[in-house]
Amino acid sequence: MIQYYKTVEGQLLEQNCASPGVWIHLNRPTKEEIEEVCAQTGVLVDLLTAALDEEEAARIEREEDQTLVLVDIPVVEPEGTSFVYNTIPLGIVLLDNMVITVCLEDTTIIEDFMENRVKGFDTCKKTRFVLQLLYRTSTKFLQYLRQIDKASTQVETALHKSMKNRELIQMLKLEKSLVYFSTSLKGNEVVLEKMLKTNFIKRYPDDEDLLEDVIIENKQAIEMAAIYREILTGTMDAFASVISNNLNIVMKLLTSITIIMAVPTMVASLWGMNVPVPFQHVPTGFYIVLGISLVITAIVALVLWRKKML
Repeated sequence: MIQYYKTVEGQLLEQNCASPGVWIHLNRPTKEEIEEVCAQTGVLVDLLTAALDEEEAARIEREEDQTLVLVDIPVVEPEGTSFVYNTIPLGIVLLDNMVITVCLEDTTIIEDFMENRVKGFDTCKKTRFVLQLLYRTSTKFLQYLRQIDKASTQVETALHKSMKNRELIQMLKLEKSLVYFSTSLKGNEVVLEKMLKTNFIKRYPDDEDLLEDVIIENKQAIEMAAIYREILTGTMDAFASVISNNLNIVMKLLTSITIIMAVPTMVASLWGMNVPVPFQHVPTGFYIVLGISLVITAIVALVLWRKKML
């Protein structure tokens, strides 16, 4: 899908075609739509299709006076009855008089700009637009990281009560999401450092503070992802130890019960042999043998209890 937007007298208006100062957004574009945009703007096909590869690494490059800024943005994807956090590429192509963005999925980051919820947004100010996109991306990472932290706390509480595989699997999904976030944030950090050191994107004095804010937010997100990942890993290891310890306790208890139950079985086996045995002609012989069995069983149980086997 192709969408055209342009800021006119402070208002963001939807357009029908490409023109100077227009922002073009491609969402899950088809081959025909890519060719259409290339014919209207003269943008290189490789720059547009770079963001359509989910495995594409974040980077910034310049070809024929056209600049590509490729970053990873966070998304939430449903999975069964729950959801997982992931990252997808967002391509930002800067031409002489317009900006083109390309993405594989709908994202709230782009929707915020389309619905004019970003203060000071102007499609004609390309550099500020890029920095605002990057700032929104960093803040969205922070937002999702806080959600992951809350979700891990809820799963941890559920684990205290159930110790089922479902909760452990949810913890693994959250840990995988943190790995994706950490990797993507570090890739975005490389892009920001390159923007700071090179002139691929023309910077204006008014935008310097915004660039610094983007770098600070991105670093904060990296630190939060690392901290939450360490906490989650430690929690997983702790619960793995708890589950293993609980299994050992159950096995120890079952072993002790087996030993105790073996005592009357052995006594009954000895007096059940088809040979002369003590008390075989005594009328109360059965009760005597039963008493011997109970006494030996009690002694064994007492020994196991003192050794904390029960």
